[in-house]
Amino acid sequence: MAIITLTTDFGEKDYFAGATKGAIYNELPDVRIVDISHSVSPFSIPEAAYIILNAYSSFPKGTIHIIGIDSEINEENKHIAVLLDGHYFICANNGIMSMICSEIAPEKIVEINIHDKIQTSFPVLDVFVKVACHIARGGTLEVVGKIIDKIKPIKNLIPFVNEDQTQIIGSIIYIDNYGNVITNIKRSFFETIQKGRDYVISARNNKFKTIHTKYSDIVDFKIPADKRHDEGRGLVVYNSADYIEIAVYKSNPQTVGSASTLMGLKLMDTITVNFTKK
Repeated sequence: MAIITLTTDFGEKDYFAGATKGAIYNELPDVRIVDISHSVSPFSIPEAAYIILNAYSSFPKGTIHIIGIDSEINEENKHIAVLLDGHYFICANNGIMSMICSEIAPEKIVEINIHDKIQTSFPVLDVFVKVACHIARGGTLEVVGKIIDKIKPIKNLIPFVNEDQTQIIGSIIYIDNYGNVITNIKRSFFETIQKGRDYVISARNNKFKTIHTKYSDIVDFKIPADKRHDEGRGLVVYNSADYIEIAVYKSNPQTVGSASTLMGLKLMDTITVNFTKK
């Protein structure tokens, strides 16, 4: 039985997500649909890229992933279907796939060309669903598009390193439900540049000299619980996706605050890592 996932910025208020599911079921009543997220910030390609990169591999090979972000077709925003790592991705060619493709080379990319057969002002519903259902039935990508050899890159998804490798300049690409801010600096990338050197991570006026492996690393459990004051403390951690994350211990944007609210950090803000020279 085919699995189709949905990642969109539709939110929960409007009919868009429900209508998309209905259209899929209308063509494939026995398909399984999984909502990865409908809460991507409107038109936020970096957020969508981060979410789909870290979710897709949990699904079985052959899963079809519809990504409905900035999907209106125009001369600069074509539609593509990509076969990568045994999974299919259907989205606009607007840079969303560039984060995944920077780690794993696509097996096949097609630029979707069935638009002349479909009247649409809602391409996720009318075009992406048609392509997903075609693939789910065993259809090939060449039937719905022409082969292309590259996708559109997007700026700021890959951190910058200066010439003498004493500085990484990254950016915030995602803010999670706890208000923790995730950078585009992956652990493997950081350690390759670090080479064992000391460092300072700067985010606005906040500076950190340690990256923890879990949030509770900042807690001294030898101190009685009623005498600790760790909630609300800032820290840097390698998160579950192995990206550098700036967090607040046991954060809650509504009570103790979060890294985003307490430190004034927003999407696409710059994060700098300065290494000591040996």
